[in-house]
Amino acid sequence: MEFNAAPTRQVILLHSNDIHSRLEQAARISSLITEERRSRGSDRVLVLDIGDHMDRMRLETEGSDGLVNIALLNEAGYDAVTLGNNEGLTYGMADLEQAYRRHARFPALCANLIDRRTGELPEWLMSSLIVTKNGIRFGLVGVTAPFSEFYTLLGWDARDPLEAIREAVSRIRSATDVIVVMSHLGLSSDERIAREIDGVDLILGGHTHHLLEEPLQIGQTTICAAGKFGEYLGRVEITIDPATGRPIIQGSCVPVAAAPLDPEADAIIRSYRASGEQRLSARVSRLVEPLPANSERESPLTNLLAAGIRRWTGADIGIVNNGQLLGGLAKGDVTQGQLHALCPSPINPCRVRLRGAHIRQALEEALLPDYTGLAIRGFGFRGLVLGTLAVDGLEIRYDASAADYAKLTSVTVNGQPLLDDCSYIVGTIDMFTFGIGYMSLRESEETIFYLPEFIRDVLAHELADSDAVADSRRKRWRTV
Repeated sequence: MEFNAAPTRQVILLHSNDIHSRLEQAARISSLITEERRSRGSDRVLVLDIGDHMDRMRLETEGSDGLVNIALLNEAGYDAVTLGNNEGLTYGMADLEQAYRRHARFPALCANLIDRRTGELPEWLMSSLIVTKNGIRFGLVGVTAPFSEFYTLLGWDARDPLEAIREAVSRIRSATDVIVVMSHLGLSSDERIAREIDGVDLILGGHTHHLLEEPLQIGQTTICAAGKFGEYLGRVEITIDPATGRPIIQGSCVPVAAAPLDPEADAIIRSYRASGEQRLSARVSRLVEPLPANSERESPLTNLLAAGIRRWTGADIGIVNNGQLLGGLAKGDVTQGQLHALCPSPINPCRVRLRGAHIRQALEEALLPDYTGLAIRGFGFRGLVLGTLAVDGLEIRYDASAADYAKLTSVTVNGQPLLDDCSYIVGTIDMFTFGIGYMSLRESEETIFYLPEFIRDVLAHELADSDAVADSRRKRWRTV
């Protein structure tokens, strides 16, 4: 007796995450996607990005408001993307609408970002989507890390992502064969999703830059992630078991370095590089003398930044780490492109209230090589090392030969002694509030963030003020 077995239905799911505008890697990934489609057929390949494709440290991204990234995603034929914090927090809502509604040829998914004005998702953003490939119905749900305080300032309401996933899965589960969560939340949150939410078959992760060369399996849920910077492309084989109707999932990560640049993607990068250079050639100011910067010691340009942040936030004291600036400025014209090159970090100014003891601890640490030479990664920082502290509103005397944490001989705040038990309003940077670098600066009694401006916008404002530029050469730190 003969019978015909049900045909095997299989789809190859390719996924990227946290490319951070490594545009050449995106062009290599495009060639891998093209080859997979050529060998398998377009109807058997599903391609997704899990966020942080954009990063404004890259000239082409900064000079196009992220449109170079959209163009590369279009060229590669992505089927859907979700938003990372680098998209959601470094661009205003109007910029995102311009990118994803007017230029993207793919849907953007993010179930937990709500427009505060309407109480709903904006028209260009979807919470979930059902895509059919080779007869397999994929239910896609996108979520991003809920930095609520920051998103509120940009007009968003960042909901609990797990609740948003639970609602979306409940809504679409019966109409799908495979539920895929596109999670820009980080590995620990992905593990929570797997443990706590029924009905999720596959989680594609990002945000914490974790590389899972072999998938994690928690219950009925498979977790995959492809690291960072486009070094790998995630590849998942999904087959529907004809006997049970359940998906069989096998995942791996493909190294990208040896892949050729896709010619069309390479042309896109070159085109946006030329237009970005032209746009960022706009003059900010003209210097009659150089303004040097040095991560290890007090410098005029970092003093100018500290003073600018103090004025921008209306604070008594300004504090910023010298490592935020990658170099100084020469005599002559200063352009937007120069400021972007020496201060590429998407870091925002903020205003905090700190006790004098916490300020004093940070100032002591700023005299120690273990801090000034500390390499920092993540949290928006695009420099190399932490650097010492640039200040404004403070006058500091220190003895470099004294013991660690006993080098300060006097610290005054606008002419008055710094008192350990008193509170002071300090203009600084959001990175410190995350507990990065000078740890005592996160001990704020109240915090106000300033978005969407970056600290390079503050620096541009200060460079246009000749009095501020002149004052930046005044010494704040003096040895005894």
